[in-house]
Amino acid sequence: MIYLLYGEDGDKGREKLHSLVDSLRKKKPDASFTQFDEDTLDKVKIEELIGGQGLFERKLIVALDHVVKAKDVGEDVVRALKEFGESDNIFIFLEGALDKKTINKFEKHSEKTQEFNLKENKKKDEFSVFSIADALGRRDREKLWSKYREALYKGFSVEEIHGILFWQVKSLIVAAGSTSAAKSGLNPFVFRKAQDFLKNYSKEELRNLSDALVAVSHNSRRGKYNFEAALESLILSQNLRPNRLS
Repeated sequence: MIYLLYGEDGDKGREKLHSLVDSLRKKKPDASFTQFDEDTLDKVKIEELIGGQGLFERKLIVALDHVVKAKDVGEDVVRALKEFGESDNIFIFLEGALDKKTINKFEKHSEKTQEFNLKENKKKDEFSVFSIADALGRRDREKLWSKYREALYKGFSVEEIHGILFWQVKSLIVAAGSTSAAKSGLNPFVFRKAQDFLKNYSKEELRNLSDALVAVSHNSRRGKYNFEAALESLILSQNLRPNRLS
């Protein structure tokens, strides 16, 4: 199992590392804890850590401190990410800024990745979360998924994104049953956009989508689903294929 903590704000990343290690050690009191950095990790230890064999007989919680860009073992670490992810041991990587290619490789095999950026709040403000609502209105599944991942990357919570999507669907439903912005109670600009988007959905599809969004939220809060994964699955579902309906 892999956790990746990375970004320009090393202080926040290290603070999260310590917090995560403390939490995991409480949950798994029988596990041993060990840590390595670029000076203490080598190819032999990578193999032993992944397999839990050799010098390491008990299950491990392992902190790996800035090893991805290490000259001697960085490439070996990245090549072994699949094995790290499938191991019974828990690996927490603390890294600085990483390129998108490396982040993508981690995301394929990690339980969770979290970025700590010095300009996180500014980047979040610069991203228009309403672009997600527009992609939903246009029924552009590819764009919607892309904006969903971008919003998460910029720091928006799944709850915030879900709220925007639900607001858009409810606006479309209200606009479908109204002849003017005044009668609908919607902002005139929102009403005009909704009227344009309505050609992409039938009323039944909007009701079904509304019900699906409610179900995703409720079931995730009850622990049946991972909220982020469940919402992404809905976004990629056939209900949102980008065809245009009369």
